[in-house]
Formats: sequence, C-alpha cells, structure tokens
Amino acid sequence: MNTQHDNNLNDLMAYLDSSPSPWHATASAIARLVAAGFVEVAATDAFNDVPAKGYMQRGAAVVAWHHGSQAGPTSPLRIVGAHTDSPCLKVKPHADAGGCGWKQLAVEVYGGTLLNSWLDRDLGIAGRVELRDGWTTVSVNEPIARVPQLAIHLDRDVNERGVILDKQAHMTPVWGVGAARDGEFREWLAGRADVTPADILGWDLSLFDVTTAAVLGADASLLAAGRLDNQASCWAATVALCHAGDPGAATAVIALFDHEEVGSQSASGAAGPLLEHVIERLALAHGADRSQYLAQLATSSCVSADNAHSVHPNYPERHEAGHRPVVNQGPAIKLNNNQRYATSAASAAMVQRVFEVAGVPWQVFVSRNNMPCGTTIGPITATRLGIDTVDVGIPQLSMHSARELCGTQDPPWLAQALTAYFEGA
Repeated sequence: MNTQHDNNLNDLMAYLDSSPSPWHATASAIARLVAAGFVEVAATDAFNDVPAKGYMQRGAAVVAWHHGSQAGPTSPLRIVGAHTDSPCLKVKPHADAGGCGWKQLAVEVYGGTLLNSWLDRDLGIAGRVELRDGWTTVSVNEPIARVPQLAIHLDRDVNERGVILDKQAHMTPVWGVGAARDGEFREWLAGRADVTPADILGWDLSLFDVTTAAVLGADASLLAAGRLDNQASCWAATVALCHAGDPGAATAVIALFDHEEVGSQSASGAAGPLLEHVIERLALAHGADRSQYLAQLATSSCVSADNAHSVHPNYPERHEAGHRPVVNQGPAIKLNNNQRYATSAASAAMVQRVFEVAGVPWQVFVSRNNMPCGTTIGPITATRLGIDTVDVGIPQLSMHSARELCGTQDPPWLAQALTAYFEGA
C-alpha cells in the first residue's frame, strides 16, 4: 500500500470509530468540513451572503457545497448523496424492563437488521439527548448491554434449523441484575451526560458494537467494522468534497441524509425537502430566477453512493455470473431496470468516464431476476429533483450486520473517483 492509501484507510477507520450513531456520523463529517474551511449556514439564515464553501445541518443530516469560482445561475450541480443511519437497536422512551432477576433495556429494532448478528456482542450506547435547555450527544464506548443467545443445550436443533428470533421477545438486551426499576436508565444516562435526570426530556439513542474497526486478513486486504453501510460512503463523499479543487463552472454538493434504512420519509431524509430547499436557496442567492433554477437542475447530475453486495464465496448462486462484484476490484455501478436503483445507460456512461479519468477500476452489479433488490436514495433524488442519477457503491459482505466486511482498497478508490467527479471529470 502507498502512504496516501494508508492515510485514507486510517482516516476512514477513525471516522467509523467516532460515528456510533447518525448524530456522530454527521458531527464527524462536519468536523472534516470545518477543518477544510467550510462555514455553517443555519436554516434560518437569510442566504444573502452565502459562503462559497458552506454547510447546513438538519437533524442527523448535513448538506454541504463548494460553489465554483466560475459558476453562474444555470451552472450544473454535481451532487453526491449518502446516508448516515444504519440498522441497529434503539432505546425506547420507557427503557427500564426485565424480569427473572435481570435488568433489561427496552429497545426498538431499527431498519432491516440481521438480528442474529447482534447476539452475544458487547454493546455501547450513543446518540442525542434532548434537554430542557437544549440538547447534547453522548457516546458511551463501553460494554453496557448484551443480547444473550439461548444455550445450545436448551435449543438442541438450532444449528439444523437456524436461529429464529422474535424481535419483541428475543432482542431485549440485559444490562444488569436485580429487579428493574422505573427511571434507572434515565438516571444512568444523566450521569453520562453530566445533567440531572429531570433535565432529560427524551433521546434518540442507538446501541452499537464497541469493537473498533480493524484491518483483517493475512494480506491485510479486508476491513471489518460496524456501519460500513453507509458510513463508508459518507466518509468518501466528505473527503472528496474537502480535497477537491475549485469546481470551476459548477457547484459540488454532498447530501448525507438520515433515515434511509426506514424509507427516507422524514425532515432529514432524502424524501424530505432538505436538499431541494438548500440548492434552490443557493441558486436564488447567486442571482437565479425560478426558470434558471429549473434549467440548472436539468444540467445537473447526482451520484447516489451506497454499498453494493459483493459475491459471497459460500453463496455464489445468489449472484448472476456476469454481475458479481468482488471486493478490492473497484466500486460497483448498480443497475435495476425496475427503478430500485436510479442508474440509466446515460448516467452509467457518465460515471464510467469519471472512473477512467480518476484511474479507478469499476464493476457492475445487477440482481438476479429471482432475488429481491434493495433500493437507495438514488430513485428518490431523481424523482424529487429530476436530476440524472447513478447508483454506485463499494462491494461488501454481511450487509446490515452489526459488523460488516469490505475491502481496504475500495473506499479510498471511491473517494478518489468522487474527487475527480467534483473537479469536472
């Protein structure tokens, strides 16, 4: 590996480890933007004197832009979209549960989680806490809770029939012994947030595996971590925007949304108006009228960056032979003619040219006809804004597991390609 690759990989691992919740993923991205000279613009600001390099946060989402020095009212937008959220277990408002001498935490399963992957893992707690006079974030990177699996002695045929888990009955983690007491979790949380229990009005808290990101394999070719889907893309988009040069006669934009794993329909999700409002206000701030803004959208493009399914060596039949992405062979262009992905022949050709200019290898992924296909923010963005969009992602295994696996080469390659895209490749 070269020095730049090592630096990028180390920075990605630091990003993943510092982002145990969507709130922290957004904060980690913003820290990198600020270090690169981006200035915060609040949603309530007038947009009269907008910085060329700025960002706006909405919940656990952020939109950032770099307005090119030669960009005019109808100059194109080059947008990269990703999402900050990942499937997980979230703490319910009345958190104290349990019985039979065990203290447990009441949790809600968030997104399409691989439930069995959360068994017998040391879990920390992170997210946002709402206070009477504002809010704060907490990240307790310690083993606080665990979802214990039933012993094989009490489930003799588990290996033959597989683990069958009921989301309500079997996914409640233990976090102590004794009788459950109402208010105990709030008291514990208050101590970690350095406030009083009465200060806390609510929370958005995720459980996460406290094991840090790690390079894996005798040849150090693999990266194991939680939340690779889709924080690896958030990292690549942010790094690309920070490192890219002047976009010239264009505006480079990243949109890191929340709630993709549950349908994107929220104020901070891709189906909401966040991106649309920001880019329209930017257009108006730079002198465009409504007609020019619509003309700008027609000339713009979007890369929806969300991870792809690598072929699994133990289940190769789940992929079509001609469309089997492999880790460390480059990002995959994702196509689905039923519009689960937004890629068209034209947008696929566009991103192929970007990869070629950037010197990045690429692959193609299409699902088998008899296999269901996931979806991304790509079709949503294309539908809301009418912008030509391509779906691209690094190949990975164990998608939606508590701990996922990808190659060490692909995330830096994605960042390299997105940098070239922002620079007009």
